[in-house]
Amino acid sequence: MVEHIAWLAILVPWGTALYLALQRLVHPVWHETREKGVGRVSMVAALIPLVVLLILDLKTWMLGVVGAVLWGEWFGAGGYHVQLGLMLDWLGLGMATLMAWISLLTIRFSIPYMHREGGFMRFFMILNLFNGAMQMIVLAGNAVLTFVGWELAGVSSFLLIGYAFERAPATRNANRAFITNRFGDAGFLFGIFAAFTWLGGVDWDHIWASVDQVETVGATLVGLGFLIAAMAKSAQIPFSPWIARAMDGPTPSSAIFYGALMVHAGVFLVLRLEPMLRQTPSILAAMAVIGLLTAVYGWMVALAQSDVKSSLIFSTISQTGLMFFWCGLGWFTLAAWHLGLHAGFRAWQFLHAPSLMDDLDRPAPSAPRWLTRWPRLHTAVIQRFWLEQVGDAMMVTPTQKLAADMLALERQVLTPLAGLPAHANAISTLAQWQDHQSGVLPSLGYSVERSTGLAGNLIQNLANILYYFEENMILKGGGSGLLQMLLRIGKRLTNIDMLLSQPRYLLFMIALTFVIIL
Repeated sequence: MVEHIAWLAILVPWGTALYLALQRLVHPVWHETREKGVGRVSMVAALIPLVVLLILDLKTWMLGVVGAVLWGEWFGAGGYHVQLGLMLDWLGLGMATLMAWISLLTIRFSIPYMHREGGFMRFFMILNLFNGAMQMIVLAGNAVLTFVGWELAGVSSFLLIGYAFERAPATRNANRAFITNRFGDAGFLFGIFAAFTWLGGVDWDHIWASVDQVETVGATLVGLGFLIAAMAKSAQIPFSPWIARAMDGPTPSSAIFYGALMVHAGVFLVLRLEPMLRQTPSILAAMAVIGLLTAVYGWMVALAQSDVKSSLIFSTISQTGLMFFWCGLGWFTLAAWHLGLHAGFRAWQFLHAPSLMDDLDRPAPSAPRWLTRWPRLHTAVIQRFWLEQVGDAMMVTPTQKLAADMLALERQVLTPLAGLPAHANAISTLAQWQDHQSGVLPSLGYSVERSTGLAGNLIQNLANILYYFEENMILKGGGSGLLQMLLRIGKRLTNIDMLLSQPRYLLFMIALTFVIIL
């Protein structure tokens, strides 16, 4: 079936990203003469999905909408089944074609723009990973596959915000964006769980068909989970601050991520759930209120910005807020047209921003007079209504403190229990392993005969890691201490599991989950 070629729109960019990663491993020394090859490969990887999608658009226009296309089962266990399938309707194909076109233009723009950048290949590798992830989001036939693309797009965003990782603000803002979006991901996971529980499946057509047969409470819980995910990805209040901090990435990534494509992923998710959301008036009302507040927030803050990218991103927030407002009023078709037109126009604005800054030799315009006449309001706008401080206090700071506590637990409790001294030079990250290989870290106390070549290096690195684990955890004390400790831990976990499986504790955990979420 010709519909199955739609998978090429997803797999070709991902395959290109993998190819560039392998090229980086084979040729670790970068030279700018290889830029042309990377650019050509990336252009082909962007052109193929566009051609494929245009063919499918033409077929759909001539023969009608295909709908769900199944390729097989991806996962099945008990009553949980996830299909490998795509949803080739007008919404998915239209968005996918628009994304493929914008991706092609952005890659073409990026080739000369990123010339002589040390991370040239890394940039295009991540950009291809992102392009495939966005195609997965709009073409996936069920919520689980959409979540796969959702996560890969988030990871790509994190990596390109921190593109200049030698700068502390870039890494700090990348972490802020990553942490904030994980709260939205929790909502997405809850939506998937609720869809399995109350609707019996996660396929989009199954959700649409089942929503009339389920109680309003169940449909509302499903919609609530997906709404939280959409709000975080599209930077709606209270998740708005992260996207302004994402401007640390290169201009092409700002254009395709936060101006054109990823910022609209939340709006697309809402459009995909239109049949279900129409049955949940409380969710629609919440979307209308949140969207209107976000639109006003983005519009007012944009008035006081002094640089091009900040002005554009807050204007983008305002427009996505209006899209949520249209959906809350039930005007989903208007929101879809607004999304498509805004994505194309905003991508052009972001890509044009560097030339605009070079051409302008006058200072940025000041805030309008009516705003400066209200000093307190003007101060609040300049401070972005202190929403960034509130977001950091509620999401970022607690997460960072939890990470610090987990690190302390590992160093002070888990490391001694594993039989390692507290000052052991254990390798806990890929960066530390790379430093050890280059001689920055002290020796681990053992050596393996050096091998050469790609396969030889991979095998040696794996041997070093396994040898280190064996020497420090298995062989110390004959392995008896580790074995007894694991047996004791397993017995304790079994007792806890049996205790929590009792009905009273199960009901308590369900109630506690709803309290935390709501």
